[in-house]
Amino acid sequence: MKHMVYYCGNCGYESSKWMGQCPACREWNTFAEEPVMKAEKGKRTASGTASATFLKDVTGAFEERVSSGIPELDRVLGGGIVRGALMLIGGDPGIGKSTLLLQVTRNLSLSGEKVLYVSGEESLSQIKMRSERICKDYGDLKVLCETNLSDISDVIAKENPGIVVIDSIQTMYRDDIASAPGSVSQVREATSVLMQIAKKQNISIFIVGHVTKEGAVAGPRVLEHMVDTVLYFEGDRHASYRILRGVKNRFGSTDEIGVFEMRSEGLKEVPNPSEFMLNGRAENSGGSVISCSMEGTRPVMLEIQALVCNSNFGIPRRQTTGMDFNRVNLLMAVVEKRGGLQIGNQDAYVNIAGGIKVSEPALDLAAVMALISSYRNKAVDSGTVIFGEVGLSGEIRAVNQAEQRVLEAKKLGFKTVILPKANLNDNLKKISGIELVGVSDIRDAMQIPMG
Repeated sequence: MKHMVYYCGNCGYESSKWMGQCPACREWNTFAEEPVMKAEKGKRTASGTASATFLKDVTGAFEERVSSGIPELDRVLGGGIVRGALMLIGGDPGIGKSTLLLQVTRNLSLSGEKVLYVSGEESLSQIKMRSERICKDYGDLKVLCETNLSDISDVIAKENPGIVVIDSIQTMYRDDIASAPGSVSQVREATSVLMQIAKKQNISIFIVGHVTKEGAVAGPRVLEHMVDTVLYFEGDRHASYRILRGVKNRFGSTDEIGVFEMRSEGLKEVPNPSEFMLNGRAENSGGSVISCSMEGTRPVMLEIQALVCNSNFGIPRRQTTGMDFNRVNLLMAVVEKRGGLQIGNQDAYVNIAGGIKVSEPALDLAAVMALISSYRNKAVDSGTVIFGEVGLSGEIRAVNQAEQRVLEAKKLGFKTVILPKANLNDNLKKISGIELVGVSDIRDAMQIPMG
């Protein structure tokens, strides 16, 4: 028997009536109507086979990993693909999700792994055309064009592959669910079926997920809770760079990133992101400062650009790319209050070159120096790297992994590092070949000579 219920598209909360605001996640206008089959009373019976087990008696807890053949992806996954893991990859249309997974399945197939690529969006001939552009040899890779999960489950049981790719979860459907593919109930139930297959048959499954205009994976929020790993592909699809970032990983760190370059023959790894991000920068230019951000265990050198100019509007304009808008406003207020520079009535534009998005507070001091440099129209020496967190009273606070940042700056040929005085310990002072300047307040940093 059918009846209608309402699901929150953000968190999956179920209600018998429509509501403007979800009582669970407090989001507005997220409820969608879905038909469901009402279970008949008295039909559910217990099997009597369920039992609890002592954790100390559990065996087979060894974490088996398989290399994808792409070191940048293995880094983000925490060392490789875990057997029996359910992994979700999201990103904008055309960003390269299917291309990356096609390259992964190619590598795994050539290494002797049984792989099944399931596509609900392309025909076999279209997949063949795309694969010919990337590589001619795909080993014994098998492909399936199907959207019915029952048929897909039967093929997986018959083929017994080690790795499965589902492209995409929004095209999959179950016969016993009355709603259309891509709806809240279909996405939730399809993910549940794939999760059972992954865990019971010890198969690693990659799921491709479409994203909304806000950048979140389309469908219920519970989708991200159900999977083991959530990866996001970032970057402008009209540019060549791509950044793969882990936002959830039950088997590794969520701080690592992988950097790729999109080429005609597919995605190419960028083993040295620092050199890639600094390529083509203008030296000794006002408003340009080099800083170092830590992405997991990897230091990445970035160029922070700022442009401060007289405003032609009643309310000064603020625009940021790659940095948090509110954080930049806060830093400008600190510069005006603690540094004595009247920049509150100026238009300000801040950009992190290369398109990478960073939320680490260690870039605060570099952003402040870029704003001051642009306001004074005096360049910071191109051989200088600046990092440090700025507090509301103008103090420069210590940051983590300062030694790795300094070593990265030295490796790339920089001569000076301006850093928090609190980070100047004996280990840093032992590093030769580079000058370290410790500052404790933004007023100290403002005294550093500019060209």
